Amino acid sequence: MLVHGAWHGGWCWHRVADPLRAAGHRVFTPTLTGVGERAHLLSASVDLDTHIQDVLGVLEAEELEDVVLCGHSYAGLVISGVAARAKARLRQLVYLDGLLAEDGQSWADAFPPEVAEARRKGATVTNGVKTIPAPDPEIYGFADPADTLWVRRRLTPHPYAPFEQKSRLNGPLGSGLPRLYIECTTPPIAALATIKDRYRGRRDWPFVALHTGHDAMLSAPQDIVRLLLQFA
Repeated sequence: MLVHGAWHGGWCWHRVADPLRAAGHRVFTPTLTGVGERAHLLSASVDLDTHIQDVLGVLEAEELEDVVLCGHSYAGLVISGVAARAKARLRQLVYLDGLLAEDGQSWADAFPPEVAEARRKGATVTNGVKTIPAPDPEIYGFADPADTLWVRRRLTPHPYAPFEQKSRLNGPLGSGLPRLYIECTTPPIAALATIKDRYRGRRDWPFVALHTGHDAMLSAPQDIVRLLLQFA
């Protein structure tokens, strides 16, 4: 199961999902509530728990077991929450340039204070709901300008509530499951640097570096497919 990050939707995974399906695997790319084609469901009640439940709902409705669960960027928080609640259904966690927050930490807490404060000050209102506006996709460093334009058309504001909500893991980050961190280095996202540095080098947190931008599922899909197939 492939879970997108903030501002995105399930649409961002097709370059990875299609080859995985061609290789014979079942692949799910749920869109989280309030973004993408589900932007019409945006409300003040949409928070991190909502997004965790979005993924849990697919696991349960499809009766999935032995799942490789991959979360991009913000969805690092989501898959950590899913692992805390449905560990028995999962085989492997893959954090694709993902956010890492310990039990009791929020997305805001994981960032350096100045970055978190800038995000708070930059919040906007979308249809009466407090949101985080989408960044300019040029920061993702796409080699093809058409990709930048396509992603710019697709990004939607992200609900603000998940930014401040504390994680409830009731245990260690990752819930003891095998995990891999895929780090995107070209260009790096500066706000993630401190988060990565806390875990890089630990034996229980193997890192793989990809020389591509943050949206690696679009800029380096073959590499993501290769890494996921190692576990599938």
